[in-house]
Amino acid sequence: PSFTVKERFFRYFRRFLPFPSAMRSAAGYLIGCHNFKSFCGNPNFKKSTLRTIHNINIHCDGPYITFTYHGDGFLQNMVRIITGTLLEVGFKKRTVQSIPDVLSAKKRSEAGFTAPACGLCLIKVDY
Repeated sequence: PSFTVKERFFRYFRRFLPFPSAMRSAAGYLIGCHNFKSFCGNPNFKKSTLRTIHNINIHCDGPYITFTYHGDGFLQNMVRIITGTLLEVGFKKRTVQSIPDVLSAKKRSEAGFTAPACGLCLIKVDY
């Protein structure tokens, strides 16, 4: 797909499209309250890494995929790491069934790559 000059700051381009059904299945394992230490970009994080994800929506519109996360809070780079991990599932670099093992490992090295920040947008904060 081609982007306008302005859009290049708000989109992450991949040459091939991942399989959204696999990513949605993998995302299901992340819904609920879990220890997301494997998805934290700060190895020295001292506070609790327990977080609750209420919903992960993966919407496809032609060549564009939008990930929307709703939760009670997020760790440093958590959304980007989850996105990278889900993309790895979508590109068949890891299996859907590997996600529970990533969670239970509590090791950053077990999760996928950190997706680029381009395209990341905070939409709303609930108090």
